[in-house]
Amino acid sequence: FWTDVSEEAIKQTYINQTGSVVQNVIISGLVSPDGLACDWIGKKLYWTDSETNRIEVANLNGTSRKVLFWQDLDQPRAIALDPAHGYMYWTDWGETPRIERAGMDSSTRKIIVDSDIYWPNGLTIDLDEQKLYWADAKLSFIHRANLDGSFRQKVVEGSLTHPFALTLSGDTLYWTDWQTRSIHACNKRTGEKRREILSALYSPMDIQVLSPDRQPYFHTPCEENNGGCSHLCLLSPRDPFYSCACPTGVQLEDDGRTCKSGAEEVLLLARRTDLRRISLDMPDFTDIILQIDNIRHAIAIDYDPVEGYIYWTDDDVRAIRRAYLDGSGAQTLVTTEINHPDGIAVDWVARNLYWTDTGTDRIEVTRLNGTSRKILISENLDEPRAIVLNPVMGYMYWTDWGESPKIECAYLDGSERRVLVNTSLGWPNGLALDLEKDKLYWGDAKTDKIEVINVDGTMRKTLLEDKLPHIFGFTLLGDYIYWTDWQRRSIERVHKIKASRDIIIDQLPDLMGLKATSVTKVFGTNSCAENNGGCSHLCFFTPQETRCACPIGLELLSDMKTCIIPEAFLVFTSRAAIHRISLETNNNDVAIPLTGVKEASALDFDVSDNRIYWTDVSLKTISRAFMNGSSVEHVIEFGLDYPEGMAVDWMGKNLYWADTGTNRIEVARLDGQYRQVLVWKDLDNPRSLALDPTKGYMYWTEWGGKPRIVRAYMDGTNSITLVDKVGRANDLTIDYADQRLYWTDLDTSMIESSNMLGQEREIIADDLPHPFGLTQYSDYIYWTDWNLHSIERADKTSGKNRTLIQGHLDFVMDILVFHSSRQDGLNDCVQNNGHCGHLCLAIPNGYRCGCAAHYTLDPNSRNCSSPASFLLFSQKSAISRMIPDDQQSPDIILPVHGLRNVKAIDYDPLDKLIYWVDGRQNIIKRAKDDGTQASLHGPFTVMSTPNQSQNPEKQPHDLSIDIYSHTLYWTCEATNSINVHRLNGESIGMVLRGDHDRPRAIVVNAERGYMYFTNMQERAPKIERAALDGTEREVLFTTGLIRPVALVIDNKLGKLFWVDADLKRIESCDLSGANRVTLEDSNILQPMGLTVLGNHLYWIDRQQQMIERVEKVNGYKRTRIQGRIAHLTGIHAVEELDMEEFSAHPCSRDNGGCSHICIAKGDGTPRCSCPEHLVLLQNLLTCGEPPTCSPDQFTCATGEIDCIPMAWRCDGFPECDDQSDEDSCPICSASQFQCEKGQCIDAHLRCNGEIDCQDKSDEADCDS
Repeated sequence: FWTDVSEEAIKQTYINQTGSVVQNVIISGLVSPDGLACDWIGKKLYWTDSETNRIEVANLNGTSRKVLFWQDLDQPRAIALDPAHGYMYWTDWGETPRIERAGMDSSTRKIIVDSDIYWPNGLTIDLDEQKLYWADAKLSFIHRANLDGSFRQKVVEGSLTHPFALTLSGDTLYWTDWQTRSIHACNKRTGEKRREILSALYSPMDIQVLSPDRQPYFHTPCEENNGGCSHLCLLSPRDPFYSCACPTGVQLEDDGRTCKSGAEEVLLLARRTDLRRISLDMPDFTDIILQIDNIRHAIAIDYDPVEGYIYWTDDDVRAIRRAYLDGSGAQTLVTTEINHPDGIAVDWVARNLYWTDTGTDRIEVTRLNGTSRKILISENLDEPRAIVLNPVMGYMYWTDWGESPKIECAYLDGSERRVLVNTSLGWPNGLALDLEKDKLYWGDAKTDKIEVINVDGTMRKTLLEDKLPHIFGFTLLGDYIYWTDWQRRSIERVHKIKASRDIIIDQLPDLMGLKATSVTKVFGTNSCAENNGGCSHLCFFTPQETRCACPIGLELLSDMKTCIIPEAFLVFTSRAAIHRISLETNNNDVAIPLTGVKEASALDFDVSDNRIYWTDVSLKTISRAFMNGSSVEHVIEFGLDYPEGMAVDWMGKNLYWADTGTNRIEVARLDGQYRQVLVWKDLDNPRSLALDPTKGYMYWTEWGGKPRIVRAYMDGTNSITLVDKVGRANDLTIDYADQRLYWTDLDTSMIESSNMLGQEREIIADDLPHPFGLTQYSDYIYWTDWNLHSIERADKTSGKNRTLIQGHLDFVMDILVFHSSRQDGLNDCVQNNGHCGHLCLAIPNGYRCGCAAHYTLDPNSRNCSSPASFLLFSQKSAISRMIPDDQQSPDIILPVHGLRNVKAIDYDPLDKLIYWVDGRQNIIKRAKDDGTQASLHGPFTVMSTPNQSQNPEKQPHDLSIDIYSHTLYWTCEATNSINVHRLNGESIGMVLRGDHDRPRAIVVNAERGYMYFTNMQERAPKIERAALDGTEREVLFTTGLIRPVALVIDNKLGKLFWVDADLKRIESCDLSGANRVTLEDSNILQPMGLTVLGNHLYWIDRQQQMIERVEKVNGYKRTRIQGRIAHLTGIHAVEELDMEEFSAHPCSRDNGGCSHICIAKGDGTPRCSCPEHLVLLQNLLTCGEPPTCSPDQFTCATGEIDCIPMAWRCDGFPECDDQSDEDSCPICSASQFQCEKGQCIDAHLRCNGEIDCQDKSDEADCDS
């Protein structure tokens, strides 16, 4: 047996048995097991642990483990046993070093040596002579004494360096020494015959002699029937020379032999990454870690004594979990809509589980198995934390440490809520109920007090108010309150009446919640205990009655016990909430528990998926969630202004919406993918939208100068006006069964109806104050009225038989009936999306495949291709794409997240990635056009510290991509340099930097191996050209420039274009700088960017908020392409990539073989080069560190050896690692002799009797 302190384990294997495996005996709860002793008679292992400061015992297989000593131990180390007399001995080298002995059953403990002792390390017993030997590593001696510590004698003195462990055999003493790294021996009585047995050991630790003499057999009372003990039979020095003992934390029965089945009262403890249990039955309070996986940030903990489950919350995996008391049977119960579940409570009678969540600010409940979830309280909670239940009285209590801290109570179903305490509170973290005395205790981490109050809110008193720096977990059992303290890192307890306190555990970090509980004893009962109170789902016992309740989405029948899934209900938006009212059970309205709704406007649903969709005109988003409020997600987040109309195409699984701000009607898949603009011309404030996917038509109302109702195909084509003599028509609704349209007219306050062609108009109601929202279901219409604050219903044909459904409602925007009959029928898109790659759009008698904006339908008219040539333009916090002269779709904002301050943009047509400079974080990022890969794979960043908001060392200004080498060139304002990165984010290095240089705008002409940049030197701006490695610099222009802000190259045309923001003109020249001409110099106010697409040169004007273009060759036909775009910052054109031309470029394949920079030469071959800090090696491909060798030395090409004397070059003996000193050696000149191995020497040295060649060949064959 041996201990392993780094693996924190005690292990075993068999000696002299081949193939026997190493097994762990003890692994949990060990930190530094420094001493180990085997009781060969009682078959036990005893060990010390200098970190936990405990001495423990267990059976040889690790079972029935028990803590023997846990007090007054400081640094226990060596341990030795004398089973014949029932004694154990150990050394302690802590603050007060000593050697102690005690009975092996932990009786009769006594200090036997405490003088002239400092670091007592080794310890062994001479069983024959009954002597105790020990080594002291600081005082450098080995002493011995009688087993009671008397008659102390020196054995070896003064000359030891650092003895560690010792053992003996016969007359010889053996010990290990840390400093000499050896094993030494001497005579055990005299200390003579000192000798070194074995040396040069790595780190000799413990030592034992294996010999039968060391473990003689004798009979003990434990041999027969384990001494009658149920678990441990431990030897003892006192009559009857043994005693029965139990595993840690378990008590003996009164018979003194049998152990109880386990601990009866335990303290359960949540630490950040583990759960522990501590028995309260025994005084040692040993914490045992439960073997449960994947605990990442446990916070709250509770226990159910009926089934024996521990319940806990985890803030990191965002889940509520449970497991048995021994750690087995772990299950995850709740994972959705869990943010910061800080409090948890078990109703052990009704079998329900309650929790608080400071992220969602709710108190919720489920059954103990995680089913039937229901939100009990979601209003006016700020930071709810601790929660406790009283199932006997029917109350729950919780703390809230928000802005105005308070302790509240309510019935167990969340009703009859009231505040108990709201004065003199700070952070009420802990809460505990004394059910027998009807008192409520709490611990406050800010006022640093423990207080108590009667459960009715009277008689507030302070129990404890000193040394309580930060209470967190808090629990009560019997007469004691237990709590964890974050700052003291301790668990303490206080007597609830006497206020005396003691520490349970000290110095344990990351303490969270805790729960003191009886393991099996159950307190109290109520009527929910019997058959769940007759309820089908949730049973709540309240002071008034037993109440049945339903989880979200179910409704209670009139028997008030059974929950059913309702067929139909009204759903409506009301500012920051979306409500539902069951149309069958006449239950009052319920807010769907959605997070993050600000101003919901239009509403629709997808019955097959059980989801609702809504637009938010304040957040400018379209979102969706399940009907129970879970899984809220934004579907469309970009390019919306006032999305006030929206409808779900439940057959094609598409989402249509109308935006009165952008004057567009758009479509996308239900998850927001493949967005396309359907109608954007001749639209005047489109407002309400309705779909008839069976027939392939969509209908909308317009509220502009001439309000009207319009019909078009669902692909946006073939629009016709159906109704033009109408006011502002709202909430257009289709009666699919009777094929009629319904709408409310806000200008006449009427509800009207027509057939599907806008004819046979009928007034359904004309006596209403202010009808607004409208829907139809079966034989009824339902509408909302803004003046009456109500929802009413009437017969759909006559408008008679009016019934009030709901009153007291605020500004209901949209209303609809959620029912499967509203989404029936079939069309060609239902099957397999009509085999369309992107969108399947219904049209009368068929369908058409559609593509995302700017994507084009392939000739096979099923799949879509991404646009090959287009313009990208950036605003401060948006990047848009447009295709000039495209009649199919307008410009669109790309769904790229996290844009704060876009300064420049570029595009890699190979991987189809957009790159941009983020001026707020000073980094370069990238994303696809659908927004993916922006942050997920870590944005491509060109700086070392992306977490700083302002990074002074790096400040990217402009960027330009070399598509052939997959590199990105960027200018830096902070270091005034030009730098190169690979597109995967690796830095290549700096290529240009000079004392007076200030490079800003940059464009790479990789086709010809050059880059062009503006150099904004003080009062003398220049436009320069250089090779891609920064060499061959030449200034193209110094005159006629004030502030050139943007450059662009047209390689086919062989032209460079630039725009000067102060001269307000656009000029061009040849790539060499010749033939400079002005293209445009009138009416340009604040030019920012420049680019070439096709035959045109485009630029943006920030002040005029527009994009303009001219013909690039002559500057003719100036036209405005796009106006009213605020905060323009950049523009970049993407031309279709010619793959043949691409492959022909010398750098396109494997970077031309270059390790760093590849430059295309005029003859179509690659030239490799390096950034400033590296040099090109002899192979002309690879860059390496520059040499540091002196002129009279030779530099090896690669390898560990750098420099060798020049004389060794070509001497026939390779000295460089790579043998480069013997490569391409010269042929000797006429006045030289060439040695055999290639070295050259002066010819007159041949045969002069002295050896000059390294290979001695100059003195060979001299006779001939």
